[in-house]
Amino acid sequence: MRMRSTALYRGLVAATLVVTLAACDTDPGRDSAVPADAAAATTGGEDGDAGATVALTTNARGRGVPVDTLVTVSAEGGALEAVTVRSAAGVLPGDLSPDARTWTARERLEPGTAYTVRATAAGGSGDGSALRRRFTTEDLPLSRQTFASVAPLDGQTVGVGMPVVVHFDVPVRDRAAMEQHMHVTAAPEQVGAWHWLSDTEAHWRPRRYWEAGTTVEVDLDVNGVAAGNGVYGQEDRRIRFSVGAAHVYRVNARTHQMKVYENGTLLRTLPITTGKAGFTTRSGVKVIMEKFPSRRMRSETVGIGAGDPEFYDIDDVRWAMRLTYSGEFIHAAPWSVGSQGYANVSHGCTGMSAADAEWLYQLTRIGDVVEYTGTDRPMELENGYGDWNVPFEQYRAGSALA
Repeated sequence: MRMRSTALYRGLVAATLVVTLAACDTDPGRDSAVPADAAAATTGGEDGDAGATVALTTNARGRGVPVDTLVTVSAEGGALEAVTVRSAAGVLPGDLSPDARTWTARERLEPGTAYTVRATAAGGSGDGSALRRRFTTEDLPLSRQTFASVAPLDGQTVGVGMPVVVHFDVPVRDRAAMEQHMHVTAAPEQVGAWHWLSDTEAHWRPRRYWEAGTTVEVDLDVNGVAAGNGVYGQEDRRIRFSVGAAHVYRVNARTHQMKVYENGTLLRTLPITTGKAGFTTRSGVKVIMEKFPSRRMRSETVGIGAGDPEFYDIDDVRWAMRLTYSGEFIHAAPWSVGSQGYANVSHGCTGMSAADAEWLYQLTRIGDVVEYTGTDRPMELENGYGDWNVPFEQYRAGSALA
């Protein structure tokens, strides 16, 4: 942060300096320029001019100022010359109005922090007023601060199906207030919307898959924003990511084939196997969530215990790519090569030969799309990145601002 000190015009007869801390409702605290119990202090001008007056109408007194406060400083009958709002962490950035009568902070406040406001104003004869004000914000435990984690990561290149995924570690009860400060900007521009899956998770997706080559900026300006139930945003988050080539893989569970497309061009058709009876693979649009060159897979994670004839525990499943929270993956399945292209024999995953799985793994990014058809079991919106399984208008209705 840097100090903002602005020299301005002196065209008025007298200057009155007013400090306002919005969004709180306590009495004024002590000011170094005036007695604590005074409403105003006047400094006499020259040749009988009316003096510059410092009048305090701030509604912050000492301690307990809410962190969602936006500090404003204003001059009545004069022009602001300089405004500084400082804490131990540095200077709070702000902007001066075109008429030099009002200064407004750009950022909300930090919890448990002492601030000092210093400001000067000038009148037409050169008389001036100075103000010094101290206040301290409310000290918030972590249980009253919600931190937003974001996927994708900053600088990451992802597939055309990747939604923006925001997780809050403390529930957001006032979703609308929070969403007003959550912005996604794409170049080229693409229409999209937020959709809240719960009080702790919100996704943003475009109307259609991202255009290949898109650059996306996510700006969560949520620090100090009231999230409801006495909780406030803990920290702003800003990330930028890119969208790579359009990889769309089309799986037909009836023909046991996967067609691999890049930017609309068919690269390969791969023989595969999907879930057998009782373990039917879901149909719908899925998105690659995670990639593992090797992963242990145990049936206990999907509710199949050691005494069950369907039990399995394989410690080195190669080229595994997660599609759902419930445990569907694409991976190498050398044990089922004889069935690939002919029958469905898996426990719900999509299996292929080791060579095909490695080739696909190397091609694939997080966020690439896998479209499944051929079964009567639908993919769920909440089971992974299932954002594409509802029409866009229905998806947009899940916004708190819809």
